[in-house]
Amino acid sequence: MANQVYEKRREQMFPRLDARQIARLEPRGVRLRIRAGETLAEPGDSHRKMLVVLSGKLEIFIPGARGEQSLTQLVPGDFAGELSTLRGLAGFSRIRVVEAGEVLAVGEAELRTLVQTDAELSEIIMRAFILRRMGLVDSGESEVALVGSRHSANTLRLREFLTRNNHPYMSLDVDEDPGVEELLCRHGVGVDEVPVVLAPRGVLRNPDIRTLAGFLGMNPEMDEAQVHDVVVVGAGPAGLAAAVYAASEGLDVMVIEALAYGGQAGSSSRIENYLGFPTGISGGALAGRAFVQAQKFGAAVNVASHALRLDCSRRPYAIQLSDGHRALAKSVVVATGAKYRAPECTELQRFVGLGVYYAATHLEAKLCDGKEIAIVGGGNSAGQAAVFLANTCRHVHMLVRGPGLAESMSRYLIRRIEENPAITLHTHTEIEEMEGGERLERVIWQRKGAAAETREIGHVFLMTGASPNTAWLDGCLALDDKGFVRTGIELTAQDLAAAGWSLPRAPSLLETSKPGVFAVGDVRSGSVKRVASAVGEGSSCVQFVHRVLGA
Repeated sequence: MANQVYEKRREQMFPRLDARQIARLEPRGVRLRIRAGETLAEPGDSHRKMLVVLSGKLEIFIPGARGEQSLTQLVPGDFAGELSTLRGLAGFSRIRVVEAGEVLAVGEAELRTLVQTDAELSEIIMRAFILRRMGLVDSGESEVALVGSRHSANTLRLREFLTRNNHPYMSLDVDEDPGVEELLCRHGVGVDEVPVVLAPRGVLRNPDIRTLAGFLGMNPEMDEAQVHDVVVVGAGPAGLAAAVYAASEGLDVMVIEALAYGGQAGSSSRIENYLGFPTGISGGALAGRAFVQAQKFGAAVNVASHALRLDCSRRPYAIQLSDGHRALAKSVVVATGAKYRAPECTELQRFVGLGVYYAATHLEAKLCDGKEIAIVGGGNSAGQAAVFLANTCRHVHMLVRGPGLAESMSRYLIRRIEENPAITLHTHTEIEEMEGGERLERVIWQRKGAAAETREIGHVFLMTGASPNTAWLDGCLALDDKGFVRTGIELTAQDLAAAGWSLPRAPSLLETSKPGVFAVGDVRSGSVKRVASAVGEGSSCVQFVHRVLGA
């Protein structure tokens, strides 16, 4: 399977460098003699070097739960590495020497400098690295196996985390895949203990995502004494835009993300009104490209750890993280976005992940293929989900509290919904109750002025109005009456006096009530809840960061 995936775009995945290109690489690397039979890299090794074959031959293997698979052989001009090489994180392949010879080893710092300064080599290397990671993910082969059940909310939680972070893993279902019980038995795990993560380095039983991220080596090492030029909290479109522009302009950038890059937009099935993508692009793909850009320019990204508190009593500012670490910053960009509000109805929390979802990606779509489903909400995210899920679900019911969609949804989505016979819009309607045993089986909704209606629906997508993720800012920044962060001209004299603003200048356009702390995207009071707007705010924010750092 792995070989079939890689053969489709082999020339781009494994391009061959010519003598001229290797000569430009030479000053950035170290020549190493290699011996036949020698192992140059193992899965899980961090700080792996990009290896350019000068003479001899290498072979790349992908270990998996079903055994080791040979992926490809590298001859002179070929190079080894993928996205983890650029970040210094744990790799996924085993590299052995087939024929003795010599390689050029390029470290991660030199590699990042190269892709930032050499346009031709940057394009070749970055395309190859991206496609190799995509190939690893698509192959479904990995030394890491997630064994769970499609009926388990915790399994879905871990799958979502790994998938949205583009981390290769093998997914095995105890109810569907043969040989799973035998595999679990070999690792001393019972079927009733799933979900479990199996890897050569050990077994994790139903881990939280922070533990899983640490187990897989997904984050760079943190130096708590280092004072970053800017710490970006939140890796949605606004946060990623700030990280890309700040890092590309030479600033030292740290990004903190609680779950996975992309934020709410990362779970959008297709965005069709984003500039430059006339056929549309999924939120995950757009966020993935931005994430790679941030890495290319040297931004450090820490996932699966959220901000607990911002200490704004002194400079540098300090962000206390849920993993126990602390990040110091000369400036802070608050890009923590907003989360969907859950309707008040019986048993809702019990069914989260067991029929109730807050995202409509391909993972959730597989669970409700051919089924009748309901979507609660009337914004763009709800509309994108309805159009996407209508392709595979038997019927989609859209439930909105208001009289229609015009106030909160783009016109192109409204037209798609109106013209799709597989979608029914229910106005002035709210879910009152949810019922079921181990998972959701039926919902009861009510239209204003009508009798309650019971439907045998086992899949509900909640995409209602958003609440800002600002609890970690309590007592530090000025917020509006809904909890969104006030910036620029929205700040009152009372806000600034309460925050102790003492500078002779007024706060800049995206600056909060604390100098050098900015808010961008959905978390900001008065923001336009659109991806393009969030990207614009995140990128334009960097010019204000420069002014603060230069003061």
